[in-house]
Amino acid sequence: MGFIRSEALGETGYVVLDDHTTSIDPAEWRDLEYVGWRSSGITRFAPLTSYAGDVDCNGFWNHTPPRTDKDGVWVASQVAVAPTLQRCAQEPGAGVGRCRVIELQPNEYADAIYNLHQDDNNRLNEEGTGWVVRGFFNLSDDADSMLILRSDRFDPATEIRLPLRAGSRIIVDTQRFWHAVWHRGTAPRYALITSWTSGPELDAYIAANHGDPHPRTVDLDPEFVDAAQVEMHRRIEERRRAFEAQGIVMEPPVDMSV
Repeated sequence: MGFIRSEALGETGYVVLDDHTTSIDPAEWRDLEYVGWRSSGITRFAPLTSYAGDVDCNGFWNHTPPRTDKDGVWVASQVAVAPTLQRCAQEPGAGVGRCRVIELQPNEYADAIYNLHQDDNNRLNEEGTGWVVRGFFNLSDDADSMLILRSDRFDPATEIRLPLRAGSRIIVDTQRFWHAVWHRGTAPRYALITSWTSGPELDAYIAANHGDPHPRTVDLDPEFVDAAQVEMHRRIEERRRAFEAQGIVMEPPVDMSV
């Protein structure tokens, strides 16, 4: 039967929308309640939705009864602080699963590619229903930072680099891509990350905001990329040996948010 998927993401697996140009008070993300959570870098998260409306970042499948990344319950204390962010998440009219603000500390390119991961948004998702994808709305102005996507974790030739200026909006099938953010700033990066259910509502939203599957991307010096690849493999091997010494077999990292 398959899943209902967004036609707009069919060709490349991602689109860049028109920038969000309406001003939002930074207090809407700075004054939220944040919790520590594993991710692709040094991060904290402020959940706007969760499994049951608590300040909780856990996957919905880790609760009882378990469910897929759909039907998030709004956290009343958080949306009271961030009503505009809530409206942004609801704007497509598509189903909202997990929705949270991420706070990411500055990192290096080698850190980002070492932390490349695929999400697991569709665990427990039933065929015949909408495929879950993720929207990334950059809140802080991080024009020199970039979202890195790779269809092959270890092949830099498959790498796509999308800039993260304030107001940039990107929708990605994050189970299709390995992804992470290289944050080149000196202050934390803040972004709203929303799990949306694919369907006609999301397609209409993408069309209305001129979703571009072939946006301008960032070029890097090939020698710089090659050096980071060497460092990535060194770190992976170092981690493998450390786990092996403890009798632990490593699995690829999943269900981590940028």
